[in-house]
Amino acid sequence: MLGKMNPKQMDKMMRQMGMKSVDIDASEVIIKCADKEIVISNPGVQKIIMMGQESFQISGEVSEKSIDAFSKEDVLMVVEQTSVSEDKAMTALKNADGDIAEAIMSLKNDD
Repeated sequence: MLGKMNPKQMDKMMRQMGMKSVDIDASEVIIKCADKEIVISNPGVQKIIMMGQESFQISGEVSEKSIDAFSKEDVLMVVEQTSVSEDKAMTALKNADGDIAEAIMSLKNDD
C-alpha cells in the first residue's frame, strides 16, 4: 500500500504522525567500527525526526575496509626507536601482528 503513495502524500502522512524528514546532501558516509569502516559512496541520506529523536536512513554503494590494529602512537614509537619512515614502521607492525617489540627488533635486525 505504501509503495503506491506519492511523495507528497507520504510527507503529509508523516507530518500528521509527528514525523519530519529532511534530505541531506552527502557525498560519502563512513561508519567506524572497532575493526573496520563501512563506506557508503553516492549516498542517499534522510534524517528522520520523530518524538524528539533523530535517526538516519542511508542507501548507496557499500564497501568495507579493515582498520589497522595499531594506533598512530604505536607507529611513532617504532619510528623513534628505529629511525625508519612511518610507512616502514607500519609495515613492520603489520608483519608483527601489532607487536611493537617484535616490529622494532625486526627492523633493527635488518640493519
